[in-house]
Amino acid sequence: MNKKQKEENINPFMQKNNETEEKTSTQENEDKVEETTSDNDDVEKLKLELDDLNNKYLRLAADFDNYRKRQAQERESLLKYGAQETLTQLINVLDTFERAKENNDKTEDCTAIINNYNVAIKQFEDILTKCGLEKIETVNQKFNPNYHEAISQTPTNDVEEDTIVAEMRAGYKLKDKVLRPAMVSVAVSEG
Repeated sequence: MNKKQKEENINPFMQKNNETEEKTSTQENEDKVEETTSDNDDVEKLKLELDDLNNKYLRLAADFDNYRKRQAQERESLLKYGAQETLTQLINVLDTFERAKENNDKTEDCTAIINNYNVAIKQFEDILTKCGLEKIETVNQKFNPNYHEAISQTPTNDVEEDTIVAEMRAGYKLKDKVLRPAMVSVAVSEG
């Protein structure tokens, strides 16, 4: 008999202890198998989640790429055909000028010619105003370098210094952006 067997024969509690150890060892092995199975299930779930997220990412990337391409096409189209509506309206002004020219060739009445000219100019100005073009105010206004370009100074005591006394060329702005500053003459004191 070996030492272990002798101890089991002598000590009855040792025998129970050994049986308990064997049961515990068997239970641990079963737990390890369950953990491995559970770990495999978790890994499979994570792989499925990863595949799902990857597919969502690929769809999102494709959608964004399509959006970017659509925006580029719309921007190109806007740049290419953005003036279409304005030009369509200006064609009407061109028609008015052509009708006025035909009438001017047939008439010798200066007032009819002036009226035709005024109608065409008014129509043209209305279209530009609808498009957002505004004439910059000048005469009797305070000089503002953001809207005016001073090309001369006029010595006078009739108006306050830095007041615009004459406009040489009209200035225009599109809504709040200056397209062309007005060329003006500004008052300076005579003394």
